[in-house]
Amino acid sequence: VTDKETMEIVSMVLLGTVNPQLVSAINQHGAPAVGVSGQDANMFVVSPHDEALGFVGEITKVDATIVKKMLAESQVPVVATLGTDHVGQAYNINADTAASALAVALKAEKILFLTDIAGVLRDPSDTESLIPTLSPSSVKQLTKDGVISGGMIPKLDSCLHAVNGGVTTAHILDGRVAHVTLLELLTDTGVGTMVVADGATS
Repeated sequence: VTDKETMEIVSMVLLGTVNPQLVSAINQHGAPAVGVSGQDANMFVVSPHDEALGFVGEITKVDATIVKKMLAESQVPVVATLGTDHVGQAYNINADTAASALAVALKAEKILFLTDIAGVLRDPSDTESLIPTLSPSSVKQLTKDGVISGGMIPKLDSCLHAVNGGVTTAHILDGRVAHVTLLELLTDTGVGTMVVADGATS
C-alpha cells in the first residue's frame, strides 16, 4: 500500500539514495552506469493497480527508447521502478514486474531475478529440493499443489510474463552467492531455477 505521503518517501529513497548508490558501485567497478527513473521519457506509463493500494501502478505501456540509447553507448542503465499515469502522477511499481516488462520491451534473451533463496524449492525446508527448470504449465500445476506459494508467486508471475513475451529464459538466483550471475551465464549447468516457455529446451 502506497499512500500520498509514502509515495513521496518512496521517490526520495529510490531516486535519492538507492539508485545513486547502485550507480556509484557499478562505476567503481569500471562500467559506466547511469541512473534513470521509469518516469523519464515515459518509460513506464501506468494506471492504478487497485484503489485500495493507493499509488501502486500497473504498467500499461513501456517505452524503452532511452534504455536502448544508453545500451547503444555501452552504458549500464540503473532503473528506479517508478512510473507515471496519463496526467503525470507518480506511482510505485513492483520491481520484478517492472524488470519483466522492460525485458520484454527490449526483446532480451535472458532476465535474472536475484533473491535470498536458492531458487524454487519443492520442499522449502530442504535446500537440496531445488527445481532446476520450470515451464508455464509446471508453474501452474505446482502452484495448484501448494508447492509454489507466498512471495514466490509474484516472482514467478514476472518470469512467466517475460517468457510469454518473448524472453528466452528467466532465472531465479540466490543473490547471496558470490558471482551468482556469472555462474548462471558462464557455466553449462547454470544455477538456481530457470523458467522457459512450454515446449522449449534448455
